Amino acid sequence: MNVPDSLPRVAPRYGQIALGAAFLSGIASRFGLWGKGVGYGSFAAFEEYTAEVNAFMPSWSIPALAWAATAAELGLGVALVLGLWPRQVALASAALLAVFGLAMAVSLGIKSPLDYSVFSASAAALLLATRTPATRPT
Repeated sequence: MNVPDSLPRVAPRYGQIALGAAFLSGIASRFGLWGKGVGYGSFAAFEEYTAEVNAFMPSWSIPALAWAATAAELGLGVALVLGLWPRQVALASAALLAVFGLAMAVSLGIKSPLDYSVFSASAAALLLATRTPATRPT
């Protein structure tokens, strides 16, 4: 099977958009934008999940962790979709997802991050960092 000549050019952009959309969808869920009972449905429910994933952290740190994750995912999601600083944003996305996956594994067991493909997404982001320029093409 022949690979189209355009695949090396299109695949990284597809990866950026898919990863960015996943981050932004998670944010939409935690603010109830997908509807009640869909995903987290509210920021309070997201904070409860943040506490579960970070069971090893003190309870007073959970709101800050929830907001920090939200801010990071928003910034990375927008930058990925817009194609800004592709290599740096892909590396930061890989790191964020790896930390999230490790926290899930510690608190919930290894099955949880594997079932939700957190390490796969982190690896894809890392691969994306090797396939994109350091700055946005003009």
